[in-house]
Amino acid sequence: MSVRTALTLINQILDEVLSEQEGDFDADTRFCVQWFKHFGWNDGTFGDADNMARGRNTSVEGVQRGGVFRAVAGKARLIPFSEMPSDWHPEADERISLWEVVLHLAKALDEEGGEAAARLMAAARARVDMDAAQELAYLLFSICEKRGLAQEAILFNGLGQSWSDLTAASRKQAVAKPKAVQDGFAFGEE
Repeated sequence: MSVRTALTLINQILDEVLSEQEGDFDADTRFCVQWFKHFGWNDGTFGDADNMARGRNTSVEGVQRGGVFRAVAGKARLIPFSEMPSDWHPEADERISLWEVVLHLAKALDEEGGEAAARLMAAARARVDMDAAQELAYLLFSICEKRGLAQEAILFNGLGQSWSDLTAASRKQAVAKPKAVQDGFAFGEE
């Protein structure tokens, strides 16, 4: 049996053993939830990150490409709200995760209000399961409470409590698509 096959089988069993809630999450989100439980926003080692990622059928490089994790010079950490881009758009994201969507929703709600969060939710709906995103918001609230992260707990609790209002408002939103970007020049064409 190859290592890849063994890891796939282990991950299938792990998904069965994980709580039903976390089993609904994508691999990058499961990695981020476990990292957050163990380290919060603090640094850990690349080795810890690599082991945790492999155990969840993802990679440190993949989670970094997803825009939610940073690993440099042997240290690794989740990217906190304050370092997430304000101009993020789910339709333009090549590697999207529930974790990323929920963090951006919480950030938008906190910094720009319900209308901005509803627009973001409307755009994200086509890419992720919003019911699972709501479950993640409540799970993150619970983790923050246990870790004593009051500011983050307030943010996730606020998102969870606003979910039905945001969902209703998001259904009324006209999703503004990102502007197309020209990726080259066509010389000699008229």
